Amino acid sequence: MTPATLTKKLVGSRLNKHQIMQLVDDLKLYPELTTVVLKIVFEQDKLRKNFNGCWVFDHLMRKKLDYLLPSMNLFVEGLPAIRWESTLRPMSHVLEMVNERYFVKKESAYIEAITINQQEIMTQVCFDWLIGQHKVATKAFAMTSLFYLGERFDWIRPELKIVLEQNYTSGSAGYKSRARTILDKMKS
Repeated sequence: MTPATLTKKLVGSRLNKHQIMQLVDDLKLYPELTTVVLKIVFEQDKLRKNFNGCWVFDHLMRKKLDYLLPSMNLFVEGLPAIRWESTLRPMSHVLEMVNERYFVKKESAYIEAITINQQEIMTQVCFDWLIGQHKVATKAFAMTSLFYLGERFDWIRPELKIVLEQNYTSGSAGYKSRARTILDKMKS
């Protein structure tokens, strides 16, 4: 598969679930095309025209998260510009997976690839997503990422606790469930 072929598939008409999964299976053979997909995700977010890229990216990252490592800087630096809900959910999910690999699984490839500056950007983005007018899935992924990032930056968990407690009563059932889980983890 070439970058041009991939681009044509991602910017064309909306892909169904089967087509997305087929494309993901194809992309597992071409890790170098992850950057192409990521650039398309950011372009499609700006245009708010198509979300094939973010669907494919999210599903590819579920299977081959390590493919993101060479493009980590592009990924992190692009996060603050995302505005479309259809892009926010999958990208916040990928960010949660990245932070899990770094902080929970302590995988050396992630520890070596992610800088403190990138973690500062992740922190700012996650707080923006958490306190902004976004859907619950984006907020839930942001909560978890912030909890993990609290291992790096001491000030995060006390601030996260305040935000979660302030918004708990007005949150949806999904928000409350994830907030309760995170608050319980902060107690232990």
